[in-house]
Amino acid sequence: MPESAQISDYSIKFGMDESSATIFDFPYLSKDYNGFKEALAFLESRGMYHKVNPYGYVGKYQFGSETLSLMGVDRVSCFVLDPSLQEKVFYHHTARNKWILRKDIPRSVGQVIDGHIIDESGILAAAHLAGAGNVKKYLRSQGQEEFKDANGTQIKDYLVRFSGYNMDYVSKTKNPSFLAARRSLKK
Repeated sequence: MPESAQISDYSIKFGMDESSATIFDFPYLSKDYNGFKEALAFLESRGMYHKVNPYGYVGKYQFGSETLSLMGVDRVSCFVLDPSLQEKVFYHHTARNKWILRKDIPRSVGQVIDGHIIDESGILAAAHLAGAGNVKKYLRSQGQEEFKDANGTQIKDYLVRFSGYNMDYVSKTKNPSFLAARRSLKK
């Protein structure tokens, strides 16, 4: 268990002595693609596949209908009920964003914007939040071109919160074959 998840003074934290406390083994997320997607999902929907927010974003990763349509998903109601499809769409959407940002990622990694070191996983998380085009504008303007979603979350929030993950598992893909397969099915 990481030290940051350990509790050393039970009497202060829980109002009881250590002998009567229950030890919880908090989940530890690795700093790889799986850790990245689960951390993002927790922030977006608390990891709930059936979540629909007040703005109409759906699923574990809170996709909008336009993004789902772009990814070949025509029936949002079916998407919400299909965890396997949600995981596939998240991977392929991230791979597509990685391709769209293929020039900006190497150009920006290691730069400091607003006092934070930029890295690939932060860039890809920001693209999930704001779209790859808005992330390009932000990076190319050195943080001057800002974006906020309906909840007030900014690109820099995701750049910082989701930095440090190894994203080598995700390959750059212009038009994932998954899209063509989904479009041909059209349930």
